[in-house]
Amino acid sequence: MSRVKKLIRQEILDLTAYPVPNANGMIKLDAMENPYSWPAVAKEAWTDLLKDLPLNRYPDASAEQLKLGLKDAMGIDDKFDVLLGNGSDEIIQMLAMAVAKPGATILAPEPGFVMYKMIATFCGLNYVGVPLTADFELDETAMLEAVNEHQPELIFLAQPNNPTGNLWDRDVITRIIEASKGLVIMDEAYTAFTDEEHLDLLDEHEHVLVMRTLSKVGLAGLRLGLLIGRSEWLNELEKIRMPYNINMLTQASALFALENYDMLMIQTEQLRVDRVVLMKDLAAIQGVQVFPSEANFILVRVPEGMARNWFEGLKERNILIKCLDGGHPLLKDCLRITVGTTEQNEKLIEALSTIAQSGAVH
Repeated sequence: MSRVKKLIRQEILDLTAYPVPNANGMIKLDAMENPYSWPAVAKEAWTDLLKDLPLNRYPDASAEQLKLGLKDAMGIDDKFDVLLGNGSDEIIQMLAMAVAKPGATILAPEPGFVMYKMIATFCGLNYVGVPLTADFELDETAMLEAVNEHQPELIFLAQPNNPTGNLWDRDVITRIIEASKGLVIMDEAYTAFTDEEHLDLLDEHEHVLVMRTLSKVGLAGLRLGLLIGRSEWLNELEKIRMPYNINMLTQASALFALENYDMLMIQTEQLRVDRVVLMKDLAAIQGVQVFPSEANFILVRVPEGMARNWFEGLKERNILIKCLDGGHPLLKDCLRITVGTTEQNEKLIEALSTIAQSGAVH
């Protein structure tokens, strides 16, 4: 054990691995997944495609067909390039590795996606978290002061933000971009659930990149993320990307899904509708404060000191959500709930109503 402590960096020893709870047999509303599977006819066509893949060969290293499919489905202009990652996490890691000079800094608003901070630690970068306001808006003054003081190599701005679900003021974002001498990454993981997008910023600012993922639209199991931007940035990041990082099954499955993208968009539209209903039903439960959401999840605040009790109460009823209480001061008494199917949402509301009325776990 002494050898482990001697060889492993202290900041890694001090970390706790990213927790993924066991969800077997539960209604899973904790990870922002699309709850809908594909129709039987689509599944059959997909499996027919996969059975003929030459798994004894390496996949297409550049995944050019997949990049073209993504550009077409997402309306990405040909003048911009696409970099693919094994989920957005790998792309964040590539970005961090690329700028990891001594003293380099990653900056992001908080609460935000926890992997920004974790990957900064993995790669030996400084991390600066700037608190949001009490209503989860960007604190423009604090952000600009932090940008000026720390001169970060990377700034991550998520639209909508995880775990709060809201969109930030576009003018404030623009002023942060203009103040930055480093790269600004617009993280659009939940873009399918909002009408807001930021591809236009690629034209307006040469130091902006847009990051997206297929995980939230129903392909979480494929682990496919993409970074969109000017070739001068992406060409350098390609040097860091591991060869064959997008495997053959993922490439073929994602291409198939993109050819049937309307099917996925119908599902996301249904989730948008269900989000409105779920927000209304949650707000009707005594003691629950519902925050605005433009994502496929909803942040709520429950009565003081009850977040863990309510979380455990749902878990006992085989419903898994995310307890955020204790993760950040602004998230005190907060729970995050993924929008499920209509039936799953109804079961959640029934269980939460019972828990709220009883005022206890059971």
